[in-house]
Amino acid sequence: MTEPAKPQSAQRTARDQTPNAPAGKPEPVTYLEAIRQALQEEMRRDSSVFVIGEDVGAYGGAFGATQGLFEEFGEQRVIDTPIAESLIVGAATGAAMLGLRPVAEMQFADFISCAFDQIVNQAATMRYRHNGKLSAPWVLRCPSGGNVHGSMFHSQNPEAWFFHTPGLKIVAPATPYDAKGLLKAAIRDDDPVLFFESKYLYRRLKEELPAEDYIVPLGAAAVRRAGRDLSIIAYGVGSYYALQAAETLAKEGIDAEVVDLRSLNPLDEETILDSVRRTTRALIVHEDWRRGGIGAEIAALLSEKAMDYLDAPVLRVAGRDIPVPFSPSLEQFYLPTPERIAETAHRMFKAAGS
Repeated sequence: MTEPAKPQSAQRTARDQTPNAPAGKPEPVTYLEAIRQALQEEMRRDSSVFVIGEDVGAYGGAFGATQGLFEEFGEQRVIDTPIAESLIVGAATGAAMLGLRPVAEMQFADFISCAFDQIVNQAATMRYRHNGKLSAPWVLRCPSGGNVHGSMFHSQNPEAWFFHTPGLKIVAPATPYDAKGLLKAAIRDDDPVLFFESKYLYRRLKEELPAEDYIVPLGAAAVRRAGRDLSIIAYGVGSYYALQAAETLAKEGIDAEVVDLRSLNPLDEETILDSVRRTTRALIVHEDWRRGGIGAEIAALLSEKAMDYLDAPVLRVAGRDIPVPFSPSLEQFYLPTPERIAETAHRMFKAAGS
């Protein structure tokens, strides 16, 4: 696998040719296409990068994220596997230890639990166990989240399962620009990275992307909307919901700042603290379950390092602590919708007498 495999066909679709498109006004691309572009460009840049997972080859992936890669790079670098997540992560870990750069697809993030031991006990501890002389630089792409009527086995957000584990890096992009830039940065990183993608955002967002190569550094949050009255701290699809809620609140006289974490580990504590110290209020949003979620850790951070600045208790809006329902109406009840975010902000200001 030291040399790139030759293309199996001279025929490539217009979609496959996007990274090489003529100069001019760039066409907006979806969140999903941004991921596909990142994979294609990194595979062209570095022959040690390869893709592995269920149906990632000729089929092009369950959601189309690997479409065209098999035709360009061949079966040695776009590898179909059995339906066995433990095998996928085990093979990726072994290949990474030998100097390759695997990008493994979980197809649905829910089934990452089948590879839990390989992730937390093997890959995450590799660098520590070998005194920095060996690591497992893979990326696990994890399509996650609800609002797609997939019910409990195809709608979960399992990032908090791994947030507790030293040695793992975790990212969750909320825009096409970040989906591409963070994935490229993750592939180039020397540690194992869990890359949580929002299925709900796959085809819902479009954005013009730079023609030149770029990355979004891991560990850097982004202020998506400046505000003075309230900090809404979110990530992934939660940032999308938070921005919608902020627009509603603005019409009601509440100026909300939206901080998109982008990277969960490493976590950009300074951006979080700077925002909350200015606005004096914090509302944390994520689609994962509320109890024991990443929002609880951020709330603890604020209580330890920003308590003197807070004018109201830190509140959270998250997935309710039930299995993700199949019924559309019950699923809406479960989700941290823009309406729930706005209602919670109202309660915060009402309780503070503002």
